[in-house]
Amino acid sequence: MHQGKDAELVFRCLEGDAEAFGELVQRYQSAVYATAYYYAGRYGAAEDIAQDAFWMAYRSLPHLKDQEKFGAWLKEITTRTAANWLRRNAPRLRHETPLPHRRTVSIEDARQEPKGALERSERYERIQAAIEALPERYRLPVVLRYLQEMNYDEISRFTGESRDEIRGILLRAGRLLRESLAELDVQMEEDAQWHRAHK
Repeated sequence: MHQGKDAELVFRCLEGDAEAFGELVQRYQSAVYATAYYYAGRYGAAEDIAQDAFWMAYRSLPHLKDQEKFGAWLKEITTRTAANWLRRNAPRLRHETPLPHRRTVSIEDARQEPKGALERSERYERIQAAIEALPERYRLPVVLRYLQEMNYDEISRFTGESRDEIRGILLRAGRLLRESLAELDVQMEEDAQWHRAHK
């Protein structure tokens, strides 16, 4: 998927080709949804935000100055839409207890091997906590790369940063994540030893 393809699709949309916008949605829906979920921390909210962001992009398309930069422009719309959603829902969210990004263990997992399923769930939550602890600029590229499995070019197109910048960010983020998770492993092992000693 080359960069010029975006400009071509935008041009076709502006000429009244509705299918062209459908192609843009298909191309960016994973990134938009991941960004929305990253900010809102709730599946339903992420779907609403993603829909609103695409609708806003569709209506604002005539104002896009550089059609080659559609992805980065869409990312800005998505983050703005997510910020507005959070502002509107802040009073309600304050009374909710569930943690964002929490993934529950499925009944099937729990029935088949409770210990393994619980360990996987705990590991997932530790990874999420480590991602949250990263500098803000690193977080979204990490989510897009490792949770959405997007390649460097796709992330670059969506964030507006160069492929080399993305590569550098992911290298530094990977190092920080490894350090953070190693510290967590040590801490958990120490806790386990303390519990064993004080049974």
